[in-house]
Amino acid sequence: MNNKLNFIDLFAGAGGLSEGFIRAGFNPLAHIEMNKYACDTLKTRAAFHWLKENGKLNIYKDYLYNKKEKEDGSKLWDQVPKSVIDSVINSEIKVETIDEIFKRVDSLKGKNKIDLIVGGPPCQAYSIVGRARMGDAVKEDPRNELYKFYVKFLERYHPKMFVFENVLGILTAKKGEPLKDLKKLTNEIGYEIELKVQLASDYGVLQHRRRVIIVGWKKEIKDKPTSFKYPELEKINNNYKVLEDLFIDLPVRKSGEGELCAPVKYAKPLSKMNYLENYDIRKSDFNFTTQHIARPNNEIDREIYKIAVEKWYNGKKRLNYKELPERLQTQKNKETFQNRFQVVDYDGCSHTVVAHIAMDGHYYIYPTKNPTIENVRSITIREAARLQSFPDDYYFEGSRSSAFKQIGNAVPVLLAYNIAKQIKKQF
Repeated sequence: MNNKLNFIDLFAGAGGLSEGFIRAGFNPLAHIEMNKYACDTLKTRAAFHWLKENGKLNIYKDYLYNKKEKEDGSKLWDQVPKSVIDSVINSEIKVETIDEIFKRVDSLKGKNKIDLIVGGPPCQAYSIVGRARMGDAVKEDPRNELYKFYVKFLERYHPKMFVFENVLGILTAKKGEPLKDLKKLTNEIGYEIELKVQLASDYGVLQHRRRVIIVGWKKEIKDKPTSFKYPELEKINNNYKVLEDLFIDLPVRKSGEGELCAPVKYAKPLSKMNYLENYDIRKSDFNFTTQHIARPNNEIDREIYKIAVEKWYNGKKRLNYKELPERLQTQKNKETFQNRFQVVDYDGCSHTVVAHIAMDGHYYIYPTKNPTIENVRSITIREAARLQSFPDDYYFEGSRSSAFKQIGNAVPVLLAYNIAKQIKKQF
């Protein structure tokens, strides 16, 4: 551990940001997350990494093969050292809990130093959609203030650098006051910060996802100026396509088909799937994946899906809800519902995956060739995870809805990895 660069992950979610840093060679000392199911996912992933490092990956494979629905990961967690599982701290970060969290992190880190802090505070209070939905209540939302707790971790652990991820809405939330305050507070404790809007599809992710990535660094260490700076990310010329490069090796599913826990054999050999192999999404030592389950859709929705898919294949036209036959327009509020049915682009990158995918899936319709009412559906958990560039051996604990929500809230692994690798060069 002393030889590795150590980090802690705040507001860790399902671990997309952390996974990218682990892939680049960083060592996670602690993950702090308030959602129980996301914490269960983090524990399962922590167990995976320990088993892999210790040549015991067969234990993880057996766990996935024999997992039963509604079971948590205890059968797996019990087979790794307790300290691995204890590195996941299931707690909301707030005034009443922060001292106890500090104690637990102090215990986990021991005499090791923390080189880096990463994390993205929950973004509903900053997101434009969230602000519209919450109205005036957004002004009093305590999530507006979570950046201040992030600063408290910087004050306590003095990492050389930090990475703070958020939605574009943070640029304009409360007229930019939280962002100005973050800059002021970090400057007062010796950090320089810079922010850039990053597009995930520039770094190998098959998704047009824009996020604000703030990077901060210590201006001085032991009274000497540092040479840290915002990492120069190397853009990737991404010519891959969602349908033929990301989805096509997964078995055919219809609405409602698949199981939450059952292992799923691939429909094409890895040698035919260059994108998945090149970007470590599908691994050669795993001949199966999991969670390729599609939610059930009623007949009216499937009729709409069929129309939406046909429009998309016919000139990439989006469906306007008000143009549907009257009998299919079951929503009363037709103004805000107009663009709720969207097809994932088969020919390039998907539109942004968000947590609302947990609710109905209408915004993520699978681009079925030759669509019929019988074969159209929304995307599966595994397809959503791939759009976020999670590897196929990543398991999301909890219910189907919980898994979708965790995926929608995550940072794409490949974006995180590209940030991590450039930061590592500076260290």
